[in-house]
Amino acid sequence: MDAMEEELKCPVCGSLFKEPIILPCSHNVCLACARNIIVQTPEGETPPQNRCSSDYDYLDMDKMSMYSETDSGYGSYTPCLKSPNGVRVFPPALVHRHCSITCPLCHRSVSLEERGLRGLQRNRLLEAIVSRYQQSRTASVKCQLCDRNPVDATVMCEQCDVFYCAPCQQRCHPSRGPLAKHRLLPPAPAQAGTASARRQASCVDHEAENYGMYCVSCKTPVCYQCLEEGKHGKHDVKPLAAMWKQHKCQLSQALNGVSDKAKEAKEFLVQLKNLLQQIQENGVEFEACLVAQCDSLIEALIRQKAKLLTKVTKEKESKLKTVKDQITHCTMKLRQTTGMMEFCLEVIKENDPSGFLQISDALIKRVLVSQEQWVKGALEPKVCPEFALTVNTDPLMQSILQLDFTQNKDGQEAALLKQMHAGDQKEEESTGAETSTVLPAPLLQLEKCCMRNNSATLAWRITTVQALLVEGYVLELDDGNSGSYREVYVGKETICTVDGLHFNSSYNARVKAYNSAGVGAYSKVVVLKTSDVAWFTFDPTSAHRDIVLSNENQTVTCNSYDDRVVLGTAAFSKGVHYWELSVDRYDNHPDPAFGVARINTMKDMMLGKDDKAWAMYVDNNRSWFMHNNSHTNRAEGGITKGSTVGILLDLTKHTLTFFINKQHHGPVAFENLEGVFMPAVSLNRNVQVTLITGLEVPKSIM
Repeated sequence: MDAMEEELKCPVCGSLFKEPIILPCSHNVCLACARNIIVQTPEGETPPQNRCSSDYDYLDMDKMSMYSETDSGYGSYTPCLKSPNGVRVFPPALVHRHCSITCPLCHRSVSLEERGLRGLQRNRLLEAIVSRYQQSRTASVKCQLCDRNPVDATVMCEQCDVFYCAPCQQRCHPSRGPLAKHRLLPPAPAQAGTASARRQASCVDHEAENYGMYCVSCKTPVCYQCLEEGKHGKHDVKPLAAMWKQHKCQLSQALNGVSDKAKEAKEFLVQLKNLLQQIQENGVEFEACLVAQCDSLIEALIRQKAKLLTKVTKEKESKLKTVKDQITHCTMKLRQTTGMMEFCLEVIKENDPSGFLQISDALIKRVLVSQEQWVKGALEPKVCPEFALTVNTDPLMQSILQLDFTQNKDGQEAALLKQMHAGDQKEEESTGAETSTVLPAPLLQLEKCCMRNNSATLAWRITTVQALLVEGYVLELDDGNSGSYREVYVGKETICTVDGLHFNSSYNARVKAYNSAGVGAYSKVVVLKTSDVAWFTFDPTSAHRDIVLSNENQTVTCNSYDDRVVLGTAAFSKGVHYWELSVDRYDNHPDPAFGVARINTMKDMMLGKDDKAWAMYVDNNRSWFMHNNSHTNRAEGGITKGSTVGILLDLTKHTLTFFINKQHHGPVAFENLEGVFMPAVSLNRNVQVTLITGLEVPKSIM
């Protein structure tokens, strides 16, 4: 009933209708309100459309005559008047007044007949509904037959349409005789106004006559006297009861359509309320996911910072050790030189010529040898105080500043509505049975996928709202020969880098989502092509601590007089690979070793002395092949400063071959090589070499 209250309020006063009348536009106003909004203008003047009713308060003097049955539109009051806005108004006796009324809802103005508002029909049905509505809000219904101080009614006779208290019902409406068939109902406040609603309405023009017919042309009920007077004689007139039933049927049919729409609106409101809850829940979950992702980035940055600090510490300790060793060595030599100088001065002070000549030759040789020890390089620091380490954080900072959401809002909203609609249908069809959620196939973001050397980086995403249902992803790659797929990553991240792929190979990759209900569909397959040739550097993380790397880890030397091993960052298990090492410094005829090794080879001895390395060690005149401390195939010819040593690892033929200055050096060094191999070098402080990669196999070698 509360929702209907707006239908029962007058658009002028805003209160419940009192004596409502029907305007020609079918809208209703209270009778008193209609009197307030009537406009009077001299005959022939167009009535204003939007003038405020307060502008016509000065016409209140004419309102009483307007509703008089004998009112002719003229009055006997002749003095000149002025309106509140100063406009001169002619006396009613001199000027004929034209009355009109403007609907407060549709603003349609209509002229009133000579009878004024009495010519408008009273909406008795609306009045009865307002009366019932007012009575429905009261606490009880009083007995209609009590003479004094009516008490609450206990029953209501459906046939008599009368409310009775218990004594009046026993006295006036006993349950016997002809009244025994009447139906007595519990009193309901809404029934109190039914009696007035059922009473036959009387004609406006003939108050003694009740309405009995309906004029279809005028769309108004009429009495039989109206028909006899001829006003509606030529109009289409039908029985009132028949038209009442017909219009009731039409209204019921129209209500059915509105009822269906109202039902849909209620369901839509329920859907919107559920949407509010889902938005709230999804918002909390999405915020938690975002916080977790940001925390993961922060943790990764902290871990990387720890790794970088470890490298700085190693570099610092290496420099400190080198300087301390140089201090110790220089201090010892200086002590020896100083002692020898003091001894020589004491010898010079002696006055024994024969004794001096006995030892002078030996002393002179010792002094000259000592002088040769203090060569130019011996009095220069072996390391510089600056750290040759740089970290470029600009790209990372730029990526952080550009970090933003990439989902399409319109598409996401459309997907959400589609999902809700599908969810409603599924709920109706499932009859309570539990069904698993179908996860969509992830979309590989090709603009973010890239290949670097033998590493592949893949990125993917799910664009629909069902991404919130995903618990993780599975990334799969084949073996590079269009073979079976294998899982290479399982987790929540949407980007993954796969290292250690074969060079000059093509891999097929695909990804799928999963949750506790199952797995989704696979994405489209993307083909990954690794580099034709290998690009790599020396690996500082696995190198011996005496190894010194520079030139972005492409140049290597050593702090120790003993041989130390360093590996490359690449690992080979198939294909043909060729790389070279350029000899930048070669002092005192050392014998560095070049070759391949397993990742767990010994790092504190010459390459090839254990069973995990295959190498060629060479000096300035000759070379040997060595594996598991077995020396074979001595070959003449060595290296000097500026020489180039080439290594050819052919895992198609499973052989290892060496070259010096682009020429074959010795026979095939090793055969039957199987497994994973890494480039390797061993050297001491007298040698410095630079790694050259990304080389194609020379045609002369093939």
